[in-house]
Amino acid sequence: MRLKPQVHLPRHITKWFPAAIWRIPEEDKKVVYLTFDDGPIPSVTPWVLKLLKENDIKATFFCVGENVFRYPEIFEQIVEDGHAVGNHTYHHIQGLKSENVSYFKDIEQANHLIGSNLFRPPHGWLKRSQYHFISQKYRIIMWDVISCDYNQNITKEEVLNNVLKYSRPGSIITFHDSLKAEGHLRYALPKAIAELKKQGYEFRKIEFPKERRLFNPVHRQRLQKLRQTIRQVRRWA
Repeated sequence: MRLKPQVHLPRHITKWFPAAIWRIPEEDKKVVYLTFDDGPIPSVTPWVLKLLKENDIKATFFCVGENVFRYPEIFEQIVEDGHAVGNHTYHHIQGLKSENVSYFKDIEQANHLIGSNLFRPPHGWLKRSQYHFISQKYRIIMWDVISCDYNQNITKEEVLNNVLKYSRPGSIITFHDSLKAEGHLRYALPKAIAELKKQGYEFRKIEFPKERRLFNPVHRQRLQKLRQTIRQVRRWA
């Protein structure tokens, strides 16, 4: 398959991070993994969850800690619907532009709420030193195909084509449940699901059974307390 730089990260970058997960191919199985970055967002994520439920699909959501703090009830719904969750930092900061210690603290701040051993760096960029440190605790999940749904300089049809043309067995496909991507996402995601199903693909969430369980009771208790606090603040406002 000929790679498209805007859809696939360049090969030299994948070589920098050899332990990161780029694809999950299984012999003789047509499986793809839908992933969603940057949520949860009230006007977008519930729509995605509804669409996935209607199609009996489990996916993986790489959540921004700040958004989990703002909308804990949506995050809880993601988990209750049986999807996997991953850490996408607390403030959606880029590793290359961040000092290492502050970057690691931001990740741990997010993990305090998200409670996952899956991590995806915003924009897909990390320093080598960050990669080596983070990979000691987290499974770094990258992607095989990025839809570019966030890109306002391409059409919604091009977003759909990015997914359908370049997906292959084992592909990790990235969409964004964000305001910036919403218009393209609402067009491309239903059509991509329908066409990939037609082609015989199965959809799975990303999980590693031997790893520690995601979203343990401690994290659930934290979110429940957070949700109660937010309700009180809203009543007082």
